[in-house]
Amino acid sequence: MAVADGEKFNLFQNTGDEANPALTALPETDVESANKGSGSNHQNSSSNPDQSQAAEDGFAGGIADLLNKRVLDGKIADLVIIAAPRTLGELRKSYHKKLSEVLRGEISKDLTGHPLQDIEKTIAAA
Repeated sequence: MAVADGEKFNLFQNTGDEANPALTALPETDVESANKGSGSNHQNSSSNPDQSQAAEDGFAGGIADLLNKRVLDGKIADLVIIAAPRTLGELRKSYHKKLSEVLRGEISKDLTGHPLQDIEKTIAAA
């Protein structure tokens, strides 16, 4: 399970099943910004305050890079991604073919910072 927004990223392992998920947090991982977001080519000015959005898009690209690497290294065999809508859109732009093959589902919802119970309930209801 990957749970993300434009600033936070957490990985969880599901030791339950789809109907009764039981998530365990995996060690935190540093995400390196990929700087390929939609706002990265704009000049920064008071009339174009896209720098924070570009940073969030770059962070999403970094998450995709990290997930792609873990899938290619055989560390992730099944994956569900829960992400804020814009972050999910940015992630999709960078999915490797192998990641798409192990992707079991996507949930377009911002659940970063929510208790594990909320995340598990959302998964069970999906």
